[in-house]
Amino acid sequence: MASSRLVFPGRPSCTCKSLHTSSTFRLPAIMDRFNAMRVFTRIVELGGFARAAESLHMPRASVTVLIKQLEAHLGVQLLQRTTRQVSATPDGKAYYQRCVSLLADLDDAEASFSAIGAEPKGLLRVDLPVSLGRMIIIPALPEFSRRYPQIRLEIGMSDRPVDLIREGVDCVLRAGTALDETLVARPLGSLTQITCASREYLEQHGTPLNLQELVQHQVIEYFSTSTGKCYGLEFMADGMGVEHASACSIAVNSADGYVAACEAGFGLIQVPRYHVAAQLRSGVLVEVLRLHRPPPLPLTALYPPHRQLSRRVRVFVDWLVELCAHTDIRDRLVS
Repeated sequence: MASSRLVFPGRPSCTCKSLHTSSTFRLPAIMDRFNAMRVFTRIVELGGFARAAESLHMPRASVTVLIKQLEAHLGVQLLQRTTRQVSATPDGKAYYQRCVSLLADLDDAEASFSAIGAEPKGLLRVDLPVSLGRMIIIPALPEFSRRYPQIRLEIGMSDRPVDLIREGVDCVLRAGTALDETLVARPLGSLTQITCASREYLEQHGTPLNLQELVQHQVIEYFSTSTGKCYGLEFMADGMGVEHASACSIAVNSADGYVAACEAGFGLIQVPRYHVAAQLRSGVLVEVLRLHRPPPLPLTALYPPHRQLSRRVRVFVDWLVELCAHTDIRDRLVS
């Protein structure tokens, strides 16, 4: 019967049945399955067999054979191959998410029995709000990478709720009070919010001096893509948050689009102050109703319960706490 030589990283070569000789082929050992998962996830992440083989220090032929054997073992096609690219099939995408989570748990289990003080390593998948990631977190990340050079970061940026378990994300940073109670929450502080409008809008419609005058103004609403809910304005009055209904001129579903609509003169918005600090300095936007600022916006790091013991997650969240407590960053977030 035909056979092919298969070499795994850090393991002696083994002889496996060819994919084409048996439709009931099974990978022979659990360690080989984990190695196959690592190769598969690297192909998905790097978008090709050659790059994955190079990063794993394996011959490309071995990578190709291994994926064929993995697909035969599972009985599904995981990867769609063309002359230009390699992409995951729907089954492959689902399998990839499970592999990422499983391999992370395996790495954490091994790390927990390693020498005390061993440097954390491996892939850490994080999701950040777009504006907070772009303006605050990512500019500070080089310091984290210098401190933990063996942690490989994969940063997603979105303003939508992320399903950490289904999408294989280790940690998310979220602003607001609507948090998933099934996740572990680590408070990082709070964001100062303001109400503002463009200078041109205020010149045309006047500046509201109190909450009663808001009925004369247009509001830009922010809506959730997952729930469709629109969020209007909320103010602090007598120590309590009070929602205020006003005419809506336009609704958007991204933080950057929200600010852009305000700059274009559509009406009033409420936004974390750091997000529009540059526009306030330049005079493009103007804060109004300063005595009735919106309630502060809680900032929280969230991660699944099964990631509590992950050293990668732990050091990253600890770094976030340290970052948000830093004087310069804190002043930008809460001034």
